[in-house]
Amino acid sequence: MKVILQEDVDTLGKAGDIVKVADGYGRNYLIPKRLAVPADVRNLRALEHDRRVIEARSKKVRRSAEEMGGRLSSLSLTIPAKAGEEGKLFGAVTSRDIAEALERAGVAVDRRMVLLEEPIKQVGDYKVKIKAGTDIVPEVSVRVVAE
Repeated sequence: MKVILQEDVDTLGKAGDIVKVADGYGRNYLIPKRLAVPADVRNLRALEHDRRVIEARSKKVRRSAEEMGGRLSSLSLTIPAKAGEEGKLFGAVTSRDIAEALERAGVAVDRRMVLLEEPIKQVGDYKVKIKAGTDIVPEVSVRVVAE
């Protein structure tokens, strides 16, 4: 089945792209969530008109992502956590903890945007990548200190 993407989908493409997907994926996921529409004659004609709208929207999203990336790259977070004598944490600092610390610092970020390969289990300084846009991934300095 061919569909026209209405929104950017990480695994498929950008808004306005015509992609071929499995029938069930298109019918049961993309179309009901309004991420895509079927690529029929009427929608293809409407796509030409919508390209200008999609481009304007993508430029606006990119500008806001670049702005957020600039704010994030200048941030430095300090996260207190309970730790033992050798600096090993009781528990771990996860992406959720980092997202909450960013929110307290004034930047609202979803926890899924925090690209943390594995939870932090040791006291120290770390660089954590935050996905601000499709290709904008600034690093935030995170210092984990013992309480």
